[in-house]
Amino acid sequence: MKKIGIASALMYPDNERKVFGKKSLCYIEKDMARYLAHVEALPVLIPDLDHSDLKKFLGEMDGFVFQGGTDLSPKSYGQTPIENGAWPGDPIRDEFELEIMDYAIGQGKPVLGICRGFQLMNVYFGGTLYQDIPTQRPDAIVHRDADLYDQLNHEIQFTPGGFLASIYNEEVKGRVNSVHHQGVDKLGDDLEVYATCAEDELIEAFGSTRFEPGKVIGIQWHPEFFYNSKVPLIYGNTLYSQFLNYC
Repeated sequence: MKKIGIASALMYPDNERKVFGKKSLCYIEKDMARYLAHVEALPVLIPDLDHSDLKKFLGEMDGFVFQGGTDLSPKSYGQTPIENGAWPGDPIRDEFELEIMDYAIGQGKPVLGICRGFQLMNVYFGGTLYQDIPTQRPDAIVHRDADLYDQLNHEIQFTPGGFLASIYNEEVKGRVNSVHHQGVDKLGDDLEVYATCAEDELIEAFGSTRFEPGKVIGIQWHPEFFYNSKVPLIYGNTLYSQFLNYC
């Protein structure tokens, strides 16, 4: 069985929280856990360990997934927060996940970045982000609606001849959910675009050219939320099956 390491989302002490209020938490969102659980795969949550212990832990993994969650800190890609620091991000989680990403890339392990994980991968490869799409790209469509949440969706256009076009049988367009207010601005080094938003051309998926196509891949949408969509979306397990093949 393939062991899939999932970088923990982090929650910090909060005296207003009734359960574990004085403690830091490492967690995975339920739909993500269910999406990654597979007859061939054992999802393993990567805890926030000291460097030497973390490296030993990572050495047992066959592939790595980076899940969604809080914003990246602009400081992690050399910028200062805009709009009076409205989106400061989470530099602690950034540092934790970038160490895991560096290990995975250095060891040539398969990597799947989802939403925040997609943005983290872009930053790891030297790219930058729009800190807030409505502010910095007012021409863009709505990519996040707190009320609609994972029911908000839009079309994507696959890059002709690219990895996603190949595994989705050369379809020109597909449909995905949209649960993000940040996105790729400057594309990182050694990344090639696999898909863009059909309406505003924001980057929706890419892969690293340092590896075989699709071995190190990031997607802006949430395939783990596809199961409850009220409209048909591209099949989420197609991508995960390809990831497991690399693992």
